[in-house]
Amino acid sequence: MLKKRKSKQKKKVTVTFTLPSEFATESLHLAGDFTGWEASCAFKRQKDGSWRTTFDLEPGGEHQFRYLADGQRWVNDPAADRYVPNPYGSENSIVIT
Repeated sequence: MLKKRKSKQKKKVTVTFTLPSEFATESLHLAGDFTGWEASCAFKRQKDGSWRTTFDLEPGGEHQFRYLADGQRWVNDPAADRYVPNPYGSENSIVIT
């Protein structure tokens, strides 16, 4: 699930990325064009087992991203705004701000 909230003070859009527990067992990281494709944004496991993280993005853009599950598997967000092909034969998720 993607939840977007505009911040007038920061002139950013805060996006909350939430995924169910079955996406990963040990760790989940967010990587995208806004992180230089480094899997540097770690999710935190919630009390219900789901995973959640937030990231501030520039408004008015389309940002590509994927998740790195358990340090091994790249997965897309089922709630992404859309998907685009990537050079590796799969797709990247898109969040529109």
